[in-house]
Formats: sequence, structure tokens, C-alpha cells
Amino acid sequence: MQPYFFPYAGYFRLLAGVDCFVLLDCVQFNRRGRVHRTEVPAPAGGTQWLTLPLARQPRETCIRDLAFAADARSAFDARLHRHPWLAAGSGPASDRVRAFLGSPLLRVMDFIEAGVHLVADLLDLRPEIILASTLELPPDVRGQDRIIAIVKALQGTEYLNAPGGRSLYDSQAFEQAGLQLEFLPPYGGDFPLLLPALMSVDPREIQADIRRTMRAPMDIDLYEHNSSLNNVHCTPGRRAGCDDSARNH
Repeated sequence: MQPYFFPYAGYFRLLAGVDCFVLLDCVQFNRRGRVHRTEVPAPAGGTQWLTLPLARQPRETCIRDLAFAADARSAFDARLHRHPWLAAGSGPASDRVRAFLGSPLLRVMDFIEAGVHLVADLLDLRPEIILASTLELPPDVRGQDRIIAIVKALQGTEYLNAPGGRSLYDSQAFEQAGLQLEFLPPYGGDFPLLLPALMSVDPREIQADIRRTMRAPMDIDLYEHNSSLNNVHCTPGRRAGCDDSARNH
């Protein structure tokens, strides 16, 4: 899965359903995606983006090479202060989340990865989390072939995918590689906005929502909803995950 900054709760169903969760940090950054921003309640109603202050970089920059703007800390603090619920939140996880949001902004990928680890810990989700870049795959292996290569590198047997990118993958290609391709159902839970939920709700409620909305992963031949690339299953009896798409519901 691409590393996202406080994504919707459905994202973490992948961590709940796998043994090894792979953060795809070696793909091109999509400025219209969710790597660097999260949806939060807007003061006037509806939702808006809370965005990390990034430096200007070339369009082809990989996620792992993203950098913060020179004034990132002050700029981000100003953005956080526009949302009083962040300071007022008194839920069981609120202090840890506030401490994280106020921590040093050094490397973008480190910060986002730490956020994923934080939420996983709060929700008591314990898969192994690794960066795709540590697998040192050839840079010319792309798309579906990259995902298959990741699963094989991890000695995986299954690839669990989130909804949104079913059309991206050929089930026969996975079968020929000795892999099983599966999908989660669309997320219809109660926490599409994760950050405000973490400030006010007991994480056990969010975890229960994640478990409830997972159901059994469905085989690609049976599941007719559009899905997007998200997970991997590693070693016999072990499942893992990664994503190469922009948004996964």
C-alpha cells in the first residue's frame, strides 16, 4: 500500500488481514493522492484536506524522496490550529496523536511511516510493516509485475487487495506466478475520517469497525466491484500487503 497520512479507517483493514504489510515508497508521488494529506471536518461543514507542507520537487519524485518545506513546522502548526477539535479532543488516543502531530518534521517518509505505525499500535494491529524500497527490486519492474515480484521476494502465497483497482490486475498472471489474488469488500464503516475519530473515540471501537467491515476476502472471479491494489500474503499461512494506486476504498 502507498503510505498515507492518516487515511480512512478502511485502509487499516489491510493491516488487520495480513501478516506482512508493504509500504510502496518506491513509486512516483501523486500530488492528487493521499500520501501527504488527510480529510478532516471543515469549519463551515463538509470536509477539507489537512496537508503536510512539502517542498517543491520534480514531478517524477518518488515517495521515499519527498522533502518537507523549509518552514514546514510553523506552516503545519498554523494548519493544525485551524481545527480546534484537535486541541479539544479528549479520547483515549488523543494525547499520543497530538504528540505525534507536534513531533519534528525531518523526513516525509519517516513521518508518514511513523503515523502508520502509531495507528496500527493504537488499533492493536500487529503485522510486520516493511518498506518496498528495502527489497531492492529492479527499477524497471513496474505495475502488476512489481506487485508479483514483491510477493515472491517475501516468499508470499497470497495478495490481498483493497477495493478500487480490480481492473489493474490479471488474475491469471498471479495464478501463473503461484499466487492467490483476493479482494476486500468496499469499506462502509463508521470512520471515513480517521484523525477526528482518533481524537474522540476509543480505538477499540475503530478496531471493531475494521473487523466488522472486513468480512471474508473474495476471489477476483467472484467479486465484481472495482478494487485497488493493496496487499500480499507471505510464506505458507502468512499474508502481507502493498498498494500502487491512488485511493483505495
